[in-house]
Amino acid sequence: MRSNLLCPQLTKTMAALSLRNVIKRYGHGPKANQVIHGVSAEIADHEFIVIVGPSGCGKSTLLRMVAGLEEISAGEISIGKRVVNNLEPSERDIAMVFQNYALYPHMSVFKNMAYGLKIAKVPVPEIKVRVDKAAKILELGHLLERKPRELSGGQRQRVAMGRAIVRQPQVFLFDEPLSNLDAKLRAQTRIEIQKLHRELGITSLFVTHDQVEAMTLAQRIIVMNAGVMDQFATPEEVYNRPATTFVASFIGSPPMNLLQHAPGVRPGQILGIRPEHLTLDESGWSVQVESVELLGAERLVYGRIGDEQIIMRTDESDHPPVAGDTVRIAAREDKLHWFDAGSGKRAD
Repeated sequence: MRSNLLCPQLTKTMAALSLRNVIKRYGHGPKANQVIHGVSAEIADHEFIVIVGPSGCGKSTLLRMVAGLEEISAGEISIGKRVVNNLEPSERDIAMVFQNYALYPHMSVFKNMAYGLKIAKVPVPEIKVRVDKAAKILELGHLLERKPRELSGGQRQRVAMGRAIVRQPQVFLFDEPLSNLDAKLRAQTRIEIQKLHRELGITSLFVTHDQVEAMTLAQRIIVMNAGVMDQFATPEEVYNRPATTFVASFIGSPPMNLLQHAPGVRPGQILGIRPEHLTLDESGWSVQVESVELLGAERLVYGRIGDEQIIMRTDESDHPPVAGDTVRIAAREDKLHWFDAGSGKRAD
């Protein structure tokens, strides 16, 4: 048991989250469309996990199965010590933050945050304590009497998070909550979510298609690829030792170079090298430069080795090549990644 930060006189048990061979299919028989293929993950109490992947990979479907908004075709989901497969969303002790905020336009900020507690028949004095504390954490205290139409997008998102906080759930579920914000607000809200997790410590599952959000928010990342969990690891592991060519190409901006026909790559292998681990070197591969992008203190050099594109990141101290140049590029030997060309899985 631990002291509840929103209402210190109460105590509440946080919860681990367990996914065991979770499968989702639509339809029945041979024509059934399976969209989640046996995902298993053990998420510890207090962990902040991000599920990341491109559109259509199954990340939101997986989250909705945890929430009880999608039926599980096979497998088992546990929250704490309870198997929740057959429980209604209201019985799972979770709180969800959506992409579209889902605020009641005719209600004040206070009433929006308090509504779920009111429906649950929580005593009015306790509702006020919970809402006031959540508003203080999220810096919404001066906005409690305003209507959603009087708020910015970032403020509305904080109200949606506050509504989840006051529930005092065992698990937070975030479904692409930052997608409607501009780049500056997304960055600010990421910081707020990190602070929120440090203060509350509630087990959290956060879905996004944005790998920057995944890398900056997560303690561990689930990388989804066409309904399959390609990797479940820390951001550092996912970046430095991607388990598959898909992970290597999805995580990182620009993505890892994946080469099959460069000198030194044997048949059946794929060589991976991050753009920042390439340097101009007269002993390296011959590269025809196609374009150069200036990004402030660094440049991205796009070129080709034969018919394969390669990207190199250089800083402002390097003498930059220009489009049309032929240069030689070498890779750091200690930063090479090898993958099997058939399966796409890490081979070293």
